[in-house]
Amino acid sequence: MKKLLLLSVGLATGLINAQSYPPPAGQTGSTAIHYTSGSFVAWATGATITRGKQDISNGSSSYASFGTASEAVGSPNGSTMTVVSLGDGGNAVVTFAQPITDGSGYDFAVFENSFSDTFLELAYVEVSSDGTNFFRFPAHSETQTSTQIGGFGSVDCRYLNNLAGKYKLGYGTPFDLADIPNNASLNKNAITHVKIIDVVGSINASYATYDSYGNKVNDPFTTPFASGGFDLDAVGVINQGSSSRMSPENVVARPFSVEFKFYPNPATDVVYFKSNAPFSVKLYDITGRTVKVLEEGNHEQLTVTGLPSGNYLLEVINGDEKIVKNIIVRQ
Repeated sequence: MKKLLLLSVGLATGLINAQSYPPPAGQTGSTAIHYTSGSFVAWATGATITRGKQDISNGSSSYASFGTASEAVGSPNGSTMTVVSLGDGGNAVVTFAQPITDGSGYDFAVFENSFSDTFLELAYVEVSSDGTNFFRFPAHSETQTSTQIGGFGSVDCRYLNNLAGKYKLGYGTPFDLADIPNNASLNKNAITHVKIIDVVGSINASYATYDSYGNKVNDPFTTPFASGGFDLDAVGVINQGSSSRMSPENVVARPFSVEFKFYPNPATDVVYFKSNAPFSVKLYDITGRTVKVLEEGNHEQLTVTGLPSGNYLLEVINGDEKIVKNIIVRQ
């Protein structure tokens, strides 16, 4: 959001022509995807924010504070104001009602709020299928590292790959799960969490962050504002896992005519229920396997201790009525 503070400041030009990676939004060969594109089938439904400092090189610096976690949920609206600022090295972990899957082409996109093609604040992107083990996209920055890009400086997006923030407001930077090496701890067809980690753009080795090739990532630094660091706007889903994959019975949900509530969500040890009628419960993991069952009764709780962290489906039945709720378990 510091972009708003800089609108009246002329940005440096004279960018070196780079050819390695796609150009800015609207140009031939760009991979930027506008938020109104029909490519998007869903958006993040939850977010947790860990702030970084406004200026990591200043020991007395305050933390970034602009926006709230709710700004990272749902679709963008084209405004530079509806974002959450991460600060230097801060991060956001966003979750989804249904998992992202590794389909054809790009699988999801991350949106930032830059007001131009060259004032770019960057972030690393990681994914997880269990909420615990995260795996980073192999990022590459060919931006020179001999001269620090100042807080009012410019970045050429043609030097950047697999770094969020490559494109301006309204245009998502897309990511293809196929780019991440296979790992036994990652199910690419059931991505439940996406983590966005602010790049500390300093080329000072004391604070620098690096791409997958060991290069320092040089972006505007310092940005000592409440809105410092990467400004997360949204995460859009392109390839989404179906609910039928999680629920082998292919349940059709029907609204309850009786009261039913459950909490907390996310849950760690116990899920508590509140209802004025008896009901039965089945809990499914992301593969569709039934992991917990409660026969019909006046239940008050369900123990989830020992279950792997991740997304689950809670199926609740009252007579011929049925509801299905998403729930996250965190251990």
